[in-house]
Amino acid sequence: MASASLDWRVNDGTMALSGDLNRETLMPLWDARQTFIPPEVHTLDVAGLDRVDSPGLAMLVYLLDATSARKRPVMLVGLTEKLSSLMALYNLQQIIQPYLVSQSEGL
Repeated sequence: MASASLDWRVNDGTMALSGDLNRETLMPLWDARQTFIPPEVHTLDVAGLDRVDSPGLAMLVYLLDATSARKRPVMLVGLTEKLSSLMALYNLQQIIQPYLVSQSEGL
């Protein structure tokens, strides 16, 4: 089995995550958590995540919360059915809701 990896790229104000967001890939992200999401980023796209486990979900919530004090908090797009189900399992819908970009808003 191939080892898990997490990749990210920033383009035009959007940070796109891809790969696996789990306990095996979290350490580089945790180490850089204070500066991981640059000030110019206003959207976090999670559509490219293949796998997210409980620690990965906790990190995602942490990152969103850490940007809430910004003048323009980071919004979440690309929520997959699997990730939505994991959020529902932990009853996080109300916590995540303020960060979701509605379909009518667009980017």
